[in-house]
Amino acid sequence: MKKTFAFGNAFGKPALAAAGVVALTALAGCASKPDSYYTLASPVAAADAAPSTLASAKPLYIELAPVAVPERLARPQMVVRQPNGSVQVEVLEQHRWASSFENELRDALSSGIAGRLGALDVTKGGRQTSQPVWRIAVQLRQFDAVDGGRVDADFSWTLRRSDEARTLVCQLRLGEAVGGGMDAVAQGAQRVTAAAAAAMARSVSTAQANPAATACAL
Repeated sequence: MKKTFAFGNAFGKPALAAAGVVALTALAGCASKPDSYYTLASPVAAADAAPSTLASAKPLYIELAPVAVPERLARPQMVVRQPNGSVQVEVLEQHRWASSFENELRDALSSGIAGRLGALDVTKGGRQTSQPVWRIAVQLRQFDAVDGGRVDADFSWTLRRSDEARTLVCQLRLGEAVGGGMDAVAQGAQRVTAAAAAAMARSVSTAQANPAATACAL
């Protein structure tokens, strides 16, 4: 007599269930790896900080426009270039800025400039229209980060006081060597941003001290 073994009933369902448990466990393992979040902002060193001017007879106000950045960087994910002059870049899903890169950069520059000048950023309001304000418009022309290599940036900005006709145009290239790992890359980017904020603050101070100047001085 021909015998038929019901492998599907005897082993099929338990095997499928076990396979499902293994798959879910693997997925849970992948999903459980937390994302890492970084900021470009850093505290202004006490030696570089200026006392607030808000209680003085001539308080200092700044307005920092949204920062223009290359389109590939306008995202929260960190973007790194492959080493050795490669044309390839990598968008890192699990290594992110605390907000979209252009917003993170603007906030870090704003706090860095204001802290070094004792100024208040009134971009979103907070001053009377009769009070003059220094308007700063920044463009990030280049920003390349290489894990275990360097962070290089090229900034340009315009500077104009609201009650003056002159507009000063400034440029600055910065670079920082970085170690391996995304923590080191983020720290290098933070140092570059702090150096840019310091240069922008100096440009405001110099322009304020030299009302006749028509060229940017850092």
